[in-house]
Amino acid sequence: MKLPYELQLGWRYTRAGRATRRNGFINFISGVSMLGIALGVAALIIVLSVMNGFQKEVRDRMLGVVSHIEIFSRDGQALQDIDAITQAARKNPQVVGAAPFIAAQALLARGEDMKGVLVRGIEPALEPQVTDIATTANKGALDRLVPGEFGIVLGGDLARSLYVREGDTVTLIAPGGQVTPAGVVPRLKQFKVVGTFDSGHYEYDSALAMIHEQDAAKVFRLEGPSGIRLKLKDLHQARQVADELAVTLPGSFLIRDWTRQNRTWFAAVQVEKRMMFIILTLIVAVAAFNLVSTLVMTVTDKRADIAILRTLGSSPRSIMGIFVVQGAMVGVIGTLGGLLLGLGIAYNIDVIVPALEKLFQASFLPKDIYLISRMPSDPQQSDIVPITIISLILAFAATLYPSWRASRVNPAEALRYE
Repeated sequence: MKLPYELQLGWRYTRAGRATRRNGFINFISGVSMLGIALGVAALIIVLSVMNGFQKEVRDRMLGVVSHIEIFSRDGQALQDIDAITQAARKNPQVVGAAPFIAAQALLARGEDMKGVLVRGIEPALEPQVTDIATTANKGALDRLVPGEFGIVLGGDLARSLYVREGDTVTLIAPGGQVTPAGVVPRLKQFKVVGTFDSGHYEYDSALAMIHEQDAAKVFRLEGPSGIRLKLKDLHQARQVADELAVTLPGSFLIRDWTRQNRTWFAAVQVEKRMMFIILTLIVAVAAFNLVSTLVMTVTDKRADIAILRTLGSSPRSIMGIFVVQGAMVGVIGTLGGLLLGLGIAYNIDVIVPALEKLFQASFLPKDIYLISRMPSDPQQSDIVPITIISLILAFAATLYPSWRASRVNPAEALRYE
């Protein structure tokens, strides 16, 4: 199939060789524009993929420890008729698991070392229904939480910070001491470490301790579980299900879903992602508008060719089409190159980053600062398609004015000195 001559000439100008010093310089500027577009597109894809991966990784690890929905009594005391509440919650088709629990804060001491911890009283048989702790803990650790034996399972980083391991004893200091003739003294209880877990989320691995629900009730002087935790089929429906439960549950309760518990963090990530998209799009825009200088120089260099084409019968629209094709080809090649480069790095970042860390003897993601210790990546079509379209639109827009100027060249003026 014979292509229109506008396409042929536009492609020829794009791949023109270094016949003259001027052509060589124009080609250099064109190559720089193409490279700039490619690097801008690649940077956008890589950064947004890493931010998506970071958000997904933290969310998944967080939900491996916390539940999708939590139900509490409004007065902070133990829930009454817990079985009826659980059955009512399970009637919602989204609910696939439920488990009672007790949540409280306390101090954990080992010798002179002391840490503030979040203590969670759990029912070991029901805990796997709502979290993945059982899969990240030592084998059989939760099963060793027997009521009355006062066993405790610690986060891996918490255990290391207290220098304890399985079989050691730690002292739990509960808030709200007891009154004695000598005054108010704190309530102390010794627990035996029966296991540890590593969820991969530093915030929980360094501050969460789990004991049996009945032991927690004794230590914190509660009549029963202080809440119920639910797991859903679709975690993204958590807010909707929470609103439905607020209407259908028998009584008035405080209901929290995971999106509300961590609302500030997720909102911050979304704002950062949006700002990074805008900033890096400006980089692509700068590279795309470098095409303006490239096409202006090309038009100046090709004035005689334009004049000859006009005398042979080419219309101004055809002349404009030639230079639009030339600029668009630079944009298309740069965008596709950036797309391939960005996806190549984004899908292999778990290999590239450890290699760079080993090369420079540095840690890019200290887990006590960034919650996770490895660089995640999650390229999403909803990000990649807009990036590609915006890059192509910017490149096309940059070609319009120089191409229009080329179509306005007067053949007589252009050929006067030829």
